[in-house]
Amino acid sequence: MAQIIITAIGSAGDVHPLIGVGRALAARGHRVVFCTHPPFEAAARREGFAFVAIGTASDYAAALADPALWHPRTSFRTLWALIAPVLEPHYEALVALRDPDTVLVGTLWAFSARLMQERHGTPYVSVQVSPSTLLSAHAPPAHKRLTIPRALPLPIKAALMTLIERTVLDAVCGPRLNALRATLALPPATRILGRWLHSPDGVLCLFPDWYAAPQPDWPSQHRQSGFPLFNDLDNDLDDSAPDAELEAFLAAGEPPVVFTAGSTLIDRDHYARAVVHALRATGTRGLLLGAAPGDAQHGRDMPRQRLLHRRYVPLRALLPRCRALVHHGGIGTASLAFEAGLPQVVTPFAHDQFDNAQRVADAGCGVRLDAPIKDAQLARALARVLHDPLIATRCAQQRAKLAASPNGCDDAARFIERFAPSAAQAFASAVAPEPPRAPVLKVVRT
Repeated sequence: MAQIIITAIGSAGDVHPLIGVGRALAARGHRVVFCTHPPFEAAARREGFAFVAIGTASDYAAALADPALWHPRTSFRTLWALIAPVLEPHYEALVALRDPDTVLVGTLWAFSARLMQERHGTPYVSVQVSPSTLLSAHAPPAHKRLTIPRALPLPIKAALMTLIERTVLDAVCGPRLNALRATLALPPATRILGRWLHSPDGVLCLFPDWYAAPQPDWPSQHRQSGFPLFNDLDNDLDDSAPDAELEAFLAAGEPPVVFTAGSTLIDRDHYARAVVHALRATGTRGLLLGAAPGDAQHGRDMPRQRLLHRRYVPLRALLPRCRALVHHGGIGTASLAFEAGLPQVVTPFAHDQFDNAQRVADAGCGVRLDAPIKDAQLARALARVLHDPLIATRCAQQRAKLAASPNGCDDAARFIERFAPSAAQAFASAVAPEPPRAPVLKVVRT
């Protein structure tokens, strides 16, 4: 049994998959310590994990409410401004928690865990929730502002990728990170997001190879575990009473189209107007998830049988009862649509959403429609995914693939526990040659 310290930094789409992986690790007998933002404490403790807060609830709420976090031009610097101040206290918390059987697990921004690995030699598995941050020159990630054309010769793509890393990404993260590294007697880091953050022990990719094929310049020590198909349905995070009105809505007619922008900060009035227009243009019913628009007039003249609004509904329970999904491009949301076999209209706003949207389109399971959303464009995109037989076929194929695939959380847990010091020692004992004078057959269970 090992102590697994999981650091998950970001939005719910970054945190919830690691709760699912932690749950699988706990079921295998490991002690799980979950380090994340304070709003996720209840979810972690409900699973029986020890909890360590990163930052404050007020700072996290302020960051999510900052429009700069959701604009492609300013999102990266804004996110770093939230992370940088907690690098040192997070590192100190990890040092205090460390014991001889500790394994560290961390998402993209778990820089403090990577520092622990360098400074103390603690085993560390870095996690890629989505493929866009692997920064491959062979398959450059899609972005609204900095997409490298894939048709360019490889040497040019590689040079452009290095230039972006050094002049854009390192310029933002390098000063604060390297100042902390100096206090730890570590040399400066370069190509921070493209190279340094990847653990030399193991890199866990939480997506299948049909969604993102492995590339020659990915870390050789990577493992693709598949989607961690885990959400609130799996651990009863949703404590609300049964929703009789929602049940009646779902049973009253043809399956609805679900619209959600996730935790993305958007103009709710504009989004609601586009939803109403798309429903009228396509003659479909809709369920709008998220914070209510400020103007209560939106959709007021539509019957309740045509449009229902809810702040939140667990998607894994909902989507199998629906017709299509219009969403922001979070990989967790996309994976649940793949599982349900639903066509998707993906409307990315920032971060990895553009790359995820492009991969949904490349998989033949939907349409990418970049923000700002326009009424007529959304209506046309929705009509296409609802009626294109090729999209329906591809959605059914991907659904079948996921149904036949191993559980992503369990596969991830098996990969992580390889790095437990006790497991490594047991493996070494199992494969070590025995002295010739006393041959012994050993069976070691790990």
